[in-house]
Amino acid sequence: MKTVSARLLQVLSLLQVRPSWTGQELAGRLGVSPRTVRSDIEKLRELGYPVHAVRGVAGGYRLVPGAKLPPLLLDDDEATAVAIGLNSAAGGAVAGIEDAAARALAKLDQVLPARLRHRIGLLRTSTVTPPHGGPAVAPGVLTVIAAACSDHHRLRFDYRAREGSDQRRAVEPHRLVHLGRRWYLVGWDLDRAGWRTFRVDRMQPRTPTGPRFMPRVPPEDDLAAYVTRGVDAALFRYRARVLVHKPAAELVDWLPPSIAVEAVDDHTCLAHVGADTPHLLAATVLAIDADFQVDGPPELLDALRTIGDRCSAAGR
Repeated sequence: MKTVSARLLQVLSLLQVRPSWTGQELAGRLGVSPRTVRSDIEKLRELGYPVHAVRGVAGGYRLVPGAKLPPLLLDDDEATAVAIGLNSAAGGAVAGIEDAAARALAKLDQVLPARLRHRIGLLRTSTVTPPHGGPAVAPGVLTVIAAACSDHHRLRFDYRAREGSDQRRAVEPHRLVHLGRRWYLVGWDLDRAGWRTFRVDRMQPRTPTGPRFMPRVPPEDDLAAYVTRGVDAALFRYRARVLVHKPAAELVDWLPPSIAVEAVDDHTCLAHVGADTPHLLAATVLAIDADFQVDGPPELLDALRTIGDRCSAAGR
């Protein structure tokens, strides 16, 4: 039989994953009586968790935002996840939270059971985290953008373009994407009537935000891959479309996400590749394990001929 503390933790977890639960539903999930559920709810309220009871047919128990941060009830896995996240945040890409993350981690260490403190300590001492090499983003900027994405409010902001020019942009924000060293915003650019990706460290949101909008269908389901390809395309000087005689499903399994693949038919597909030099572009194309056709750019064709001549000479 579960202890009261373990049951309270389960009640809290259930209240967090669904907006409302009836007393009967909670009793059934916990294997206790409705009276015990009422008692557990009162204990959670005493701990500072604002659990509201709503009467009527559509009533039940709901966990709503409180005026203060109550004590947290975490199981072993949740406590470990929090500690790992705080350890990573101490050297992360969000400006100004390093010290706060370190302080929070120190407080967590003080209240962890010995078994967990030892496990997390081993993980921390055995892990090397590289210093953050990208530009930091202010927490306030992230929260403004995240709120606009969640509430479907148009976002106006000043933007420093790659070439250094200052612009004023207006978008319908969709999602924030974090790619290791940088934060990006994917949104519908109202002036350019298309999906665009913006580096958040170059953005300065203007307040208040604009009117609400009806969310659009995103450009892709996998936004991380979408942003990765867009970033790579902006960085690469040379690009090529390669007709590959292989089904797209077989090709995409082993190509990096920076190479976009689109099906032509059941037996062929198009691979969009890029590189900083014609030689690297040719090497990327030759790494495709299938027959292919390519008609440009001229620099790529020259590089392929050069590599082909060298291979022939080496074979002789």
